[in-house]
Amino acid sequence: MLKRIFDILASSLGLLTTSPILLIFMVLVWRQDGHSPFYVAPRVGRGERLFPMIKLRSMIKNADKTGVDSTSASDGRITRIGHLIRKFKLDELTQLMNVLVGHMSLVGPRPNVFRETELYTVEEKQLLTIRPGITDFASIVFSDEADILTDKADPDLAYNQIIRPGKSRLGLFYVENRNFLMDLQLILLTILTIVSRERALRATSSLLKRSGADENLVKLALRDGPLLPDAPPGAKEIVQNRMGV
Repeated sequence: MLKRIFDILASSLGLLTTSPILLIFMVLVWRQDGHSPFYVAPRVGRGERLFPMIKLRSMIKNADKTGVDSTSASDGRITRIGHLIRKFKLDELTQLMNVLVGHMSLVGPRPNVFRETELYTVEEKQLLTIRPGITDFASIVFSDEADILTDKADPDLAYNQIIRPGKSRLGLFYVENRNFLMDLQLILLTILTIVSRERALRATSSLLKRSGADENLVKLALRDGPLLPDAPPGAKEIVQNRMGV
């Protein structure tokens, strides 16, 4: 109940204070191609139910029709204004509307598309037992996800091989250890990421260690080494194709 009350108050305040900036970019997006500045993206939420996630549109109209779910920094579907929107995470701000109505929480595992959650292992399905969020451990550790996928021949396959395993493990740790104080710290660390990603990663690693995470997660959060292909939680083998096998 405390988490939900905080979500309502914080999302209302967030929308109120950021509305002038959002309004400016809404106009810029509309002027570039004459289409809606919003992209309503179907995502899988708590209980494996679909909900309409509201994003400030950063891509060309009907970009989702290409069948590619993962986005690299060099993705040709991103518009000129879209690069700015993604740089300053403005597409995440509109998701405060989802938080306000109860589809999402400020903190929780990032919601995914149905095609990706279909590939989840039984263990990963635990990510769908709570409300998805705008940010969590994985959002900070993999805040450079688009850069990681740059120049990858198959961004979706690369995501499942080198990002999904760590992202899911971090999400599962949050599900099992979440509390209100942790939420507040993750919100502050998310803001710090915009100012200094290196400091945010060190602080996130420290938070994981204090919260009882294993050494692999603590080290992953530092991101001081290359990301290597790995099997997702609950699986024995690395994903070999876009069908998840």
